[in-house]
Amino acid sequence: MTSQPIPHPSEPATALAPGRVLIVDDSVVARSVLSRMIEGTRRFRVAAALSEARAALDYLARETVDIILLDIAMPGIDGLTALPDVVAAGKGAKVLIVSSSADEGAATTLQALALGAADTLVKPGVGAFGGRFAEVLEERLAKLFDMPGDPVATCATAASPRVTSAGAAVQLDPFHIVAIGASTGGIHALSQLFRQIPASFQLPILVTQHLPPSFMSYFATQLAVLGSRPCDVATDRMRIRPGRIVIAPGEAHLKVVRTSEGAAIRLSTEWVRSGCMPSVDPMFDSIAEVFGARALGVVLSGMGRDGCDGAGRLVDAGAKVLVQDQATSVVWGMPGAVATAGRASAVLPPEEIGRLIGRGGAR
Repeated sequence: MTSQPIPHPSEPATALAPGRVLIVDDSVVARSVLSRMIEGTRRFRVAAALSEARAALDYLARETVDIILLDIAMPGIDGLTALPDVVAAGKGAKVLIVSSSADEGAATTLQALALGAADTLVKPGVGAFGGRFAEVLEERLAKLFDMPGDPVATCATAASPRVTSAGAAVQLDPFHIVAIGASTGGIHALSQLFRQIPASFQLPILVTQHLPPSFMSYFATQLAVLGSRPCDVATDRMRIRPGRIVIAPGEAHLKVVRTSEGAAIRLSTEWVRSGCMPSVDPMFDSIAEVFGARALGVVLSGMGRDGCDGAGRLVDAGAKVLVQDQATSVVWGMPGAVATAGRASAVLPPEEIGRLIGRGGAR
């Protein structure tokens, strides 16, 4: 998952403590070169450089870091296999996949993002670490370091979560549109959710998933297959039509406006409190304004608190909000924030949420 923070013009620049980076790569040369590059920046220092995933998990059990650079092709436990455990052991650390395997196509990189990586970067060959790679690496590290963290109870109101564990017990009011927000681990959750929605379900579904812009076209193709319905990357003034999925582009928020023909998409790049681009909050805010109680909000696995404020506006408008449960979430930041604030109508595994959506809709 990647969300891009946008500085608010009124926010002063502040000096930050150096970010702690853990390098996990079986290549001695790669560890040495990456360490020199990181130590050459002003904002980051190398906490440790380890040769295998198991050693990294042992290290993370004792120490905390801000960012983990993880190779994919390693002996023993490979990076993708270890990734969910590394994310959990990192306790909020962002994982950047730095691997030559990341250039094998969007399928590999999207799999890494689905398993909890925050971003991916193609590692050049041993003799090709020159050029702009050091500059690009520092840019990626800075972007991840500035990303919102993962505090759960950071909504304006804190209350005990209202947890419902059985989807069959949840009663949804009729709704005309579904809006889903997700981040780290959200791609896997979306795949589980969409597999449970029958092709006969014809209401529009909007999705804001934190991802780099370059992945959005492939992501739309993947969701179209999983959802058994067309999926489009949103463009400004696109009409919202039945039976289709529309996803936010990586460089703009997806908002909904009323039109003479029903509703349409408007894209926005305004600053939002969560610091995410795209952000779930503007989508939820506009859905609440246009559809009111006839909307259904969903928050899936993700780091931070994006979607919590918007969920409050949906609830205030009379709409229901379903969130993913902690047991199935890669990171229970976003859904946990909504649940902790008392804004979740139900807390369920993504398959149950998909079944609920498939049974619901306008009546």
